[in-house]
Amino acid sequence: MDQKYLYLVDHFVPWPQSEYGGLWNVIASDTEECFDLIVSEDDDMYPEHYGKLRENIEKATKYQLADELESQVVESFLT
Repeated sequence: MDQKYLYLVDHFVPWPQSEYGGLWNVIASDTEECFDLIVSEDDDMYPEHYGKLRENIEKATKYQLADELESQVVESFLT
């Protein structure tokens, strides 16, 4: 099984949908898998915002986890 990481990703939501954005907590093997998981969960994420999302994933706090965990969105707080 691949090494997993917990990503704490700032959530970009353009004005006027949200003034504050939010946070994604995602278990993933790498930044690309993290991106794919967020996009598959967020119906409001438009392709023109993918660049900002990728930037936020690259800057995210990342913690190495035990090998037994499966990739998933753990929790999200969105406004």
